[in-house]
Amino acid sequence: MSEALKPRMVEGDPSDLTLLDVNARFMRHEQFQRLVANIREDGSLTSTPLVWNDTESGRRIVLSGNHRTKAAIEAGLEQIWWMEIAEPLPRQRQIALQLSHNAITGEDDPATLKALYDELEDVSMRLYSGLDDKTLELLEEVTVPSLAEANLDFATVQIVFLPDEKAAAEKALEAARKTASADARWLARIDQYESVLDTLDTVKGAHNIGNVAAAFAILLAIVERHLGELAEGWYDPEEQSASRKGNAPIETVLATRTMPADAAAVVQQAVDRMERDGEIEAGQRWRALELWAADYLAGAAA
Repeated sequence: MSEALKPRMVEGDPSDLTLLDVNARFMRHEQFQRLVANIREDGSLTSTPLVWNDTESGRRIVLSGNHRTKAAIEAGLEQIWWMEIAEPLPRQRQIALQLSHNAITGEDDPATLKALYDELEDVSMRLYSGLDDKTLELLEEVTVPSLAEANLDFATVQIVFLPDEKAAAEKALEAARKTASADARWLARIDQYESVLDTLDTVKGAHNIGNVAAAFAILLAIVERHLGELAEGWYDPEEQSASRKGNAPIETVLATRTMPADAAAVVQQAVDRMERDGEIEAGQRWRALELWAADYLAGAAA
């Protein structure tokens, strides 16, 4: 049986504590942000982390309460209380303490939980952790890749449009999407999510509105008015050439999606004739713009 521990209460700066590199306990972004908000409102932690004072390395390692500690730092707390163990702790005892104290709000990453449990060779340490082999048999088929997203900070945003707004929104978003390389897909960073919220707040404040959907509609209208600026996604103005392969939305060239009907009729007639005369291939009507532009540039240079 292990020696009895003699923890004591210590107050200090949470940023001086060392968080675990491998922690079976994870907390989803929404949960963590709720924890930060609660701590900020309370002005203190209502439950204390368990910390081991490793005198050899000079570090105070948080065995339990990593999320509470991290949330306290984010909430701006400069002092918190924690329960500190000063006795030497072998790796086995550290893991056992970590697993046994992970009963606070949050969820266990099964793969990491099992890996830590497997490190416990001492039967008494396994009993102390509160887990058993029977429970962990359910984790045999767990793979780490399938759980990787659980450890990411992310937020899901759902936007609902009314029927008359849906078409306009799809056009604006599609134009923005097309400026990116067709063979790449990116996730937005969490700080970009915060930036979107800040921008929506600015729009609501400028127009004195409280509805998020209405604010987003205004943002889309601004995008419509600045379609030409999206050309930065494919055009290098200094080199005056395409900066990437693939296709570019025509509206980012013309900076508009529409034109007066009379003018459009003239363009339509010209493009139809060029297609009939074989000057452009069927299905490549955009080449008419290229030929007209090339003729203009040649004339300007002459």
